[in-house]
Amino acid sequence: MLTSLARTRYLARPLAALAVTAAVTLTLPTAGASAAETGPAAVADAFRKGPVYVDPRASGELPKAEADQLAEKIKKADRPVFVAVLPETPEYPRATVLRDLRSLTGITGVYAVRLGAGFNAGADRQVMPKAAVDNLKAAVRRSYASDASAEVNAFADQALRQAKGHAPASWEASGGGGSATGILVGGLVAVGAAGGGYALYRRSRKKQEERERAELEALRVVVDEDITAFGEELDRLGFQPSEPGATDAMRDDYTRALDAYDRAKQHMAAATRPQEVQPVTETLAEGRFALAVLAARRTGAPLPQRRVPCFFDPRHGPSVSDVNWCPPGGVLRMVPACADDALRVSQGGRPLTRMVPTGQGAQPYWSAGPAYAPWAGGYFGGAGGVVGGLLAGTLLGSVLSAPSAFADGGDGFPGAVEMPEGGEFSGADFNASDFGGSFGDFGSDGGGDFGGGDW
Repeated sequence: MLTSLARTRYLARPLAALAVTAAVTLTLPTAGASAAETGPAAVADAFRKGPVYVDPRASGELPKAEADQLAEKIKKADRPVFVAVLPETPEYPRATVLRDLRSLTGITGVYAVRLGAGFNAGADRQVMPKAAVDNLKAAVRRSYASDASAEVNAFADQALRQAKGHAPASWEASGGGGSATGILVGGLVAVGAAGGGYALYRRSRKKQEERERAELEALRVVVDEDITAFGEELDRLGFQPSEPGATDAMRDDYTRALDAYDRAKQHMAAATRPQEVQPVTETLAEGRFALAVLAARRTGAPLPQRRVPCFFDPRHGPSVSDVNWCPPGGVLRMVPACADDALRVSQGGRPLTRMVPTGQGAQPYWSAGPAYAPWAGGYFGGAGGVVGGLLAGTLLGSVLSAPSAFADGGDGFPGAVEMPEGGEFSGADFNASDFGGSFGDFGSDGGGDFGGGDW
């Protein structure tokens, strides 16, 4: 996790580079399609000013009037969707152009590229799930392959409905109409980079603080439910330290559970940032295990092994076995489950899944996005590499299984929780596999190669 000073320097680097680029472009001609005015760097520069770029050599595919209309539509929707229409030339390598544009632009979002007669798209997973991008690009390619304008507009229309996040602040700061046709407006960028860098940082920081407050309030509802459920479990157990047959070991288990209940409430009451929710759910997991041990001692059953909580709902307590399970639209994987959910899955039924509130209504926690990473990190973070397998292919899994997810962020929580949302700067720190695929030819069979360009 970046400190405030590190974040300032992190953001300042691209701004400084942008200022240098802008200063150079002041000396370039303002017409024509010279090498300096085209290529991935020129597209990235245009994307920082607006959502649509059309290389002058491809202007016949998407005329300026249509490009401006598309750009205005994207800006009005306030979503981080980028569209480029490019000629198929060596300066736009088919194998890497999508990833290169994302790297050089440095802004989280959805990127769509019409390259010659081919089409490809990718998105940061916190903005739009990879499966959604793949399905959408395949559909528009099959339906609109012969019409570049219809293709990119169809993709944009659907992406604007599904993408999360907001339009980059630099679009507003640029004051431009949104589309670019290979001409760099260097003077405006130079002034903005030189005089507005700190203002952009403050704007980004303010948005982050507002988002953190909203995320914390949403998490507070979920965690309070968890704490209440744990208190009810304590009551249902009905253990009395002085009851006949009570042993010192039982009393120790009960004390640990009570202490966990009290600490969880204290941690949650003191939380001021989403990251501070992690110790709460860690504590609840410890308390539930203590209760499971106490229950076994009272009945004479074998003591339970220390396992991660039930994957489907950590309120169910520690898992007792692993089951083979497939999330909707996902792939089979082994996940830890409580006894009741393991039985349901083995009989072909549905497990009782933990649903949490989101802007799109109640969702399973693994589909709720990065905001719930602190909550899940407390329950499953201690499992280290196990987490990636549990949540592989889900939105939350992309956060918790990232290489930096369990690195020390300076305040005890994985730095991945600070993943920039859609429309914010992240530089080249993104999952390259989200920008794979190819510009495969769609022949008469309507098929296409979506794997040939993966890395």
